[in-house]
Amino acid sequence: MSETITFKPETLAQVHQIIGRYPQDKKKSALIPILHLAQKDFDGWLAVPVMDYVAEILDIKPIEVYEVATFYTMFNMKPVGKYVLEVCQTGPCMLNGSHDIINHIKKTLNIKNGETSADGLFTLKNAECLGACGYAPMMQLGKFYHENLTKEKVDEILELCRQGQIALD
Repeated sequence: MSETITFKPETLAQVHQIIGRYPQDKKKSALIPILHLAQKDFDGWLAVPVMDYVAEILDIKPIEVYEVATFYTMFNMKPVGKYVLEVCQTGPCMLNGSHDIINHIKKTLNIKNGETSADGLFTLKNAECLGACGYAPMMQLGKFYHENLTKEKVDEILELCRQGQIALD
């Protein structure tokens, strides 16, 4: 990222609105929602210069941004595909076949966990509990959950993504 890092004007307005929710000496409280905006504005991931820019806006140390961004799996530290397949791998999902679903996705897309498919469309991420235990196995795709997964359902979802028919927002 050699260009100057700046939010789009409409995003910067959102950033200032978010910061305004908190007392002046507690601007760091706006960090997580601003990181979400940054990830959306800057190609779906948080490069170091982007995180430094967020730190500058919030008047905090860059390490404070790195600590948060690297802790939460919802933030991407490297480029990802258009569709990030976050498959739950904890207890109930595992007992109901998430391991088979993950292996099916790996085989179908010829990728490993954390990798992006050759066409740049899909990134596979294992996720910790996504809170849909009664509908296991499940995965998150954008803001939406896909539950009671089977290999056939996964194939349908992948095809719908390829056709651009899956909403992320």
